[in-house]
Amino acid sequence: MRLRKWCMAILAAISLGLVLQLAAGHKGVREVATQEKVVALTFDDGPDAQTTPRILQVLAAYQAKATFFVLGRRAEELPQQLAEIAAAGHEIGNHGFSHKWLTGLSDREIVEEIARTEAAIMAAAPRPTLFRPPGAYYDERVIGLLKERGYVMTMWSIDSRDWSNPAPQRLARELADKVRPGAIILLHDGAYAPGTPQAVSLLLEALREQGYRFVTVSELFSYSEAAR
Repeated sequence: MRLRKWCMAILAAISLGLVLQLAAGHKGVREVATQEKVVALTFDDGPDAQTTPRILQVLAAYQAKATFFVLGRRAEELPQQLAEIAAAGHEIGNHGFSHKWLTGLSDREIVEEIARTEAAIMAAAPRPTLFRPPGAYYDERVIGLLKERGYVMTMWSIDSRDWSNPAPQRLARELADKVRPGAIILLHDGAYAPGTPQAVSLLLEALREQGYRFVTVSELFSYSEAAR
């Protein structure tokens, strides 16, 4: 377990350097330019006692890795779920503590949202280097504070809108049609997305048939043509 944590920390440090190069000059990273059939699945707003374990089971069945952008308050409430995400080899990113929109907070409050979540994550995983702003709300001030703490803002190229609880079959089909090499897919593992585990299973099956591999966001950056 300790060796795995060290390996994940080294990978995160290497990947951070690549991410910083790729993110320079624009506001956050949304996808990676690559010809390799790799895609990053990301899950926001967890962990959840019901949805997260089901997603972990699906990912394990397909030997897929993903990145979970967790809320600090949920990580504090469910430390075992957080530990299981890390133990399975998935990446954990920072999504703020309480899902407050950062643009409406003071600098001190923003830093507190980041730092409290960071502390919760580090109880089970390496210090996160990726941050996803709640509600996708950010401005230059938020970007500056994130950079000061060594974070890279990570957005997405495909929004599943699974929070609206669409039929799993339809969601999987629509996502599969949109996927291209280097995509970052936004999904959720909150309690309000009960159909997401089934949709993810169908999506992984469809994309695997097309030759896709499933990696963490940090791993995705190693495939970037800009970093080679």
